[in-house]
Amino acid sequence: MAGRPKIFNEHEAVEKATEVFRSKGYDTASADELLGAMGIGKGSFYLAFKGGKQELYVRSLQQFSEQFYQKFLESVGNAENKIEFIKQYFLSLADAPDCDKERGCYLGNALVQLSEKDQEIKKTTASLLKNLQQLFTDIIRKAQKNGQIKSTEDPEILGWHLSNLWNGIHVTRRMENSPETLRPLITLNLKLIE
Repeated sequence: MAGRPKIFNEHEAVEKATEVFRSKGYDTASADELLGAMGIGKGSFYLAFKGGKQELYVRSLQQFSEQFYQKFLESVGNAENKIEFIKQYFLSLADAPDCDKERGCYLGNALVQLSEKDQEIKKTTASLLKNLQQLFTDIIRKAQKNGQIKSTEDPEILGWHLSNLWNGIHVTRRMENSPETLRPLITLNLKLIE
């Protein structure tokens, strides 16, 4: 017996659950809140997510990170000057109105809060960061070859530096979210890719 067919869109349901996880956090998001947001009953939920809330959370992180990375990859791919795009992207983080709205915070929170408790969460969040680091590295390597940047530092290390900046700025925003403080801090870090 194959069971009842699904009568909901899993992608959309996971997207709705993501919003609950983003606003409440993994630990405080209740099953009722998740089911309500997803618009499904318990039976359908456990049929689709046999691992329960934890499986849903991992799927949420995977889907979210894939969408974030694809959107970022497309944006940087369309940019005429990729180094300038990266600089402007980082500087825009200083002006984002609040961390909850900044897409990267969801993944950063998962990495910081839960990665040591769950290897699947760690793998998912680390994978996105590694992809970003590699993308930064490739862009820097090409920019060095084309003479767009003066830095002769190892592109791999510079890619890690930008990945570290991405992580760091999201953590710093939890303590200090003033653009007047964040912008000079980001600008200082970006001097390595001039």
